[in-house]
Amino acid sequence: MLNEHELRRMVVSEMHLRRWPLVRAPASIVQFVRLLDPADREEELAAMRALPSAGPIEPCSRPRHLSGTLAPGLAFTWERHSEASTTTLFVTGGAAIRPALTDALAWAGSLPGKVIRASRVQLVEDEAAALALLPELGFAADDLVTCYIGDAPGERQARIWSDFRLREDGFGVILAAACGMAPIGGGGALSRTVQRLQELGNYRNLALLGLPVAREGWRALDRIEAMLGETNRAVARPEVTDDDLLEDVTRLSMELVAQASASDFRMSATAAYATIVEERLAELNIAAIPGQVSLADFTQRRFLPAVRTCAAHRRRAEQLSQRTSQALALLRVRIETRIENQNGLLLASMERSASRQLRLQQLVEGLSVVAVSYYALGLIAKMLEGLEELAPRIHAHVATALLAPLVLAGVWLAIHRMKRRILGPDTGG
Repeated sequence: MLNEHELRRMVVSEMHLRRWPLVRAPASIVQFVRLLDPADREEELAAMRALPSAGPIEPCSRPRHLSGTLAPGLAFTWERHSEASTTTLFVTGGAAIRPALTDALAWAGSLPGKVIRASRVQLVEDEAAALALLPELGFAADDLVTCYIGDAPGERQARIWSDFRLREDGFGVILAAACGMAPIGGGGALSRTVQRLQELGNYRNLALLGLPVAREGWRALDRIEAMLGETNRAVARPEVTDDDLLEDVTRLSMELVAQASASDFRMSATAAYATIVEERLAELNIAAIPGQVSLADFTQRRFLPAVRTCAAHRRRAEQLSQRTSQALALLRVRIETRIENQNGLLLASMERSASRQLRLQQLVEGLSVVAVSYYALGLIAKMLEGLEELAPRIHAHVATALLAPLVLAGVWLAIHRMKRRILGPDTGG
């Protein structure tokens, strides 16, 4: 037995998810695309397991793709995507399957989730049959899109018609003429082409979910940008306090974070879906018909501006985030400059205080020298007066006067030596 990685089989099965049965004209293909909340997923799986007449179900507790047959001439596929699910009915039988088709449509319509796209593809054998059916479908002439699409360049191509409008029942309608396209070597060129056509429409609708978010977010970004301009002007006004500025910048940052939380996922999804739409357009190998609007023309005129709007919204949000960071940096510089100025004033004040203390200290030292000398001379005078009694030739007052300078100098030297000994040799005294 192989020591398999726990994700190996999931990775391998991912390469085989989008399987369609071989489609042959005439046929009708009905497809629903639904957006589901996480809470709807279990209900959806239960509905898939409860199929009364489905084909084989993959042996997986949480399948992502199912296919089967609901009745002769009525097949279905179901596939789960990241945020949506597609359910497709393939109708190849005649009037005999109408009751089964009615039940299948009711079942498919009752599945959980909100429908983001519902479409019918009416597939006929050739252009003559399509042109005969065209008046019955009621396409708007002003919005009619028609062109040739194919599986590979140079191969036989099918032709499609649609106005991409919703009918009263909520479905969009596409008319397709196979024009001789058939399964080639079992590969199903017609099936692949119609599947790509449907995926193009599905991913187009999913991508366009970002447009309302971008439009709503654009108004929020307008408001944030106006607030940011006021804040930047306030940074240059000294009468506005730093606390008020910090509160404004914090509020702006929170608004941007809230806006990003509300729109980032949808903008990222729109960009991813738009890339898939471009890939499907290229894979369809569209050939325009002179004088007619092709699928590529329609997509470029209607879809690409919406995608660019979403991209512009995202870029603007990023630019506002950078400008808010710059405003915060300016506020930080302002606060740091103010603190440095305050520190400079404090240091100047401390220097003045230290100078005053030095002068007071020098004054006290001078007074101390005088006081100590006075008391020392007093003691010496007493001693000389005593000696004067024993030796009359000693004049105590004259000797005291002569000794006064020596005592002052000695006291001054003694105090300064003690000061250097206590405070160190670099006291400068």
